[in-house]
Amino acid sequence: MILFITIMRFAKYLLLSFMVVQVQLFLHQLQSFLFVNINDTAKIQCSSKKQFLAGGITARWYRRREGEAPMLIKGCSDNQNASKVACILEGHNLTLAIYNAQRNDSGVYYCTNSYITLTFDNGSTLIVGDSYTSSSWVLTLAPSPHGLLSPGTADLACVVHGVSNLVQISWSISGDLQEQGLMRSLKAKDGSFLFINHISVPVDTWTSGKIFTCDVKFNSSGKSVKKIARYIQAPARECSLYIVPLAAGAGLLLLVVSLSLVWTLCPSTLGFQPRVSAPPASEEPQGGILYAHLDFDSRNRNGNTLQRPARGKRVKP
Repeated sequence: MILFITIMRFAKYLLLSFMVVQVQLFLHQLQSFLFVNINDTAKIQCSSKKQFLAGGITARWYRRREGEAPMLIKGCSDNQNASKVACILEGHNLTLAIYNAQRNDSGVYYCTNSYITLTFDNGSTLIVGDSYTSSSWVLTLAPSPHGLLSPGTADLACVVHGVSNLVQISWSISGDLQEQGLMRSLKAKDGSFLFINHISVPVDTWTSGKIFTCDVKFNSSGKSVKKIARYIQAPARECSLYIVPLAAGAGLLLLVVSLSLVWTLCPSTLGFQPRVSAPPASEEPQGGILYAHLDFDSRNRNGNTLQRPARGKRVKP
């Protein structure tokens, strides 16, 4: 019995010790986005409440690419692949250095402690090179006055199409920077990416007339692309009073046009007989007999053609 109590106390002590270590070694990353040029050195920082001990660093770095699970990149307690990646210790800060950075080094990097269960913070997004291509474009999507999905919130989205790598997407409301939205991505057959960044705001904020700006940054040196969205008030209800008269007028006009076509193309359908157009009246006076449009081929018995009077000539009785 005494042995059992001793074991339980020891287990409780170990559990409390692990909980203390977990609190003291909580790791935090302050860099949300980091842009570097190709062949430069990328430095991703991680901080801890407790000072890292030289020779006893247990932190690990993981990288997650689009569409992939997190993968271990560097264990700070080993010297593997030191020419490419290295852990640099500076008091409470631990830096992952990536030398000669390339496009495939882009991704979201997480700093974690191997003593505890793997729990990832928001991470630091590293973007190497320029993600802009000739087919890149940015579009904002906003709800219509009658298209709010829920009564309390309005959903907006920023769509970035045709990019070769990760991009930085941020939102601001009338100049006030907001937190990053929820990111979704799709990869096309040609290797390009489509990113959709989604935010939800209260309906009162959306309908207040404030300007919502989506800011997309593709590289470290180029200018960002900004697209705005703004609530447009629905037309006044009085406009609906004109819908019925306009619809009736359009129907009446269609009926008149239809009757006109029937009158022209098939008048017998309406009970009218078509009139036969009389030939145009001659301009000659009507004092005598007029032989017009008579073209008889008169020949005598010998086959000689008889001379006939000219058309339209008046013959005296």
